[in-house]
Amino acid sequence: MASFGNLSDRLSATFKNLRGKGKLSPADVDGTVREIRRALLDADVALEVVKEFTGKVRERALGDEVSKALNPAQQVVQIVNEELVTILGGQQRRLEFSKQPPTIIMLAGLQGAGKTTLAGKLAKWLAKDNHTPLLVAADLQRPNAVTQLQVVGEQAGVPVFAPEPGNGKGNPVKVAKDAIKFAKDKQYDVVIVDTAGRLGVDAELMKQAADIRKAINPDEVLFVIDAMIGQDAVATAKAFQTGVDFTGVVLSKLDGDARGGAALSVASVTGRPIIFASTGEGLDDFEPFYPDRMASRILDLGDILSLIEQAQEAFDEEESRKVAEKFMTDSFTLEDFLSQMQQLKKMGSIKNMLGMIPGARGMREQLENFDESEITRTEAIIQSMTPMERRQPKVLNGSRRVRIARGAGTTVTEVNGLVNRFEQAAKMMKTVAKGGMPQVPGMGPIPGAKFGGGKAKPQAKKGSKSGNPAKRAAENAALAAGTKPGTSEAPAGSGFGLAGKKSGGPTEDELASLQKFLGR
Repeated sequence: MASFGNLSDRLSATFKNLRGKGKLSPADVDGTVREIRRALLDADVALEVVKEFTGKVRERALGDEVSKALNPAQQVVQIVNEELVTILGGQQRRLEFSKQPPTIIMLAGLQGAGKTTLAGKLAKWLAKDNHTPLLVAADLQRPNAVTQLQVVGEQAGVPVFAPEPGNGKGNPVKVAKDAIKFAKDKQYDVVIVDTAGRLGVDAELMKQAADIRKAINPDEVLFVIDAMIGQDAVATAKAFQTGVDFTGVVLSKLDGDARGGAALSVASVTGRPIIFASTGEGLDDFEPFYPDRMASRILDLGDILSLIEQAQEAFDEEESRKVAEKFMTDSFTLEDFLSQMQQLKKMGSIKNMLGMIPGARGMREQLENFDESEITRTEAIIQSMTPMERRQPKVLNGSRRVRIARGAGTTVTEVNGLVNRFEQAAKMMKTVAKGGMPQVPGMGPIPGAKFGGGKAKPQAKKGSKSGNPAKRAAENAALAAGTKPGTSEAPAGSGFGLAGKKSGGPTEDELASLQKFLGR
């Protein structure tokens, strides 16, 4: 995630300095802890959190678990990972639903933290899980807040309870109470109440939020905080905890390019768990917060579990099985290619997904330059083809490619590039389907891998390096026969008519004669 980009780089560089050391001295540990402290402070993590974190890391790094470890550097990374998980909240905490519906969730936070958009994201996420959420427009203060929630609700496919126009008019406490009654009557099982925020913490804001809480007695009060506000996040969280109290935290704008210290501070300082994280602008860019997975991402150890979950959610199992069979039988078409790309798009941002791969920080420049719109252009090209052209790309002659390029609003070069990529992908996936390991362009063969599902080719034997052409020919002939040049092991029928001779091969005079005969 972009918020932790610089922090990840700094920590990776720190650990790199430890590699190759068989034993860590107290000076090595102190130097490492000092760098970690600087990296955390630069990321805007609260000072009290930094002190506690580095104290624990130092204590454990100087203890037996590192001094007796086979790989001390890896052990230090493991310690940092475990302590990061601790300050991020330890265990994942799920939403708690009421035994007697509806479950009431109240959102609180400062203006600009992204509460209204987040209300839509949460509602859509709940609807996917077979809940029937209702959004409530109880922010009657901010201009157009009610209208914005109605637009977000429509995008999420979730109804909005909005009896008041807002813009400074109406009673938010009454709206919230009426919404609970409406939800019970219409049998909505979750009510999400969007409340007003301010540009800063003030008494009026706290009183209104506290009054709404008292009136509806919510099962969850989620404090929405902008992950990019850094040190201010701690002061704001403490103020809300004192004035209203909350049961959990939602981090918004975690995809931003700021320092992200809020995520590493708020759970530890307030003692309240982070339950969700908003990771982008789209309504689907929203996920449950897992402290262990977030720690792995920060340390560039990857987040394969989240990647697998996203894939399972987006890909149709039956469709994937059919595609696998097509790979095996050479019947994979551009139509199948298009279908797989559309399923891939359902997983969300490709850039975010690539960032979950272990070691992704090492290819940050490529990730930043990755063009998400390339997939949309590819879709347009394939959709500009006729069904026959999609099924039989070999019929794509010059005039057809010109027509497709015009239809897709692109160039013939891009059409050619797509067809070439498709052919390469089909070959590669056929190899994988048969149990082989494909050779990726730009990479050498993978040691020990079997390409094409067959046996690895035997390594070619080295030839003679003699400067004398005749001698080189003789030595290469001996190598081809499986014998060592210059020995008496030459089998019958070996070159130069020397079969059965035990002299160890041709003499220098014989070689010179042969060279003269060949006109060398």
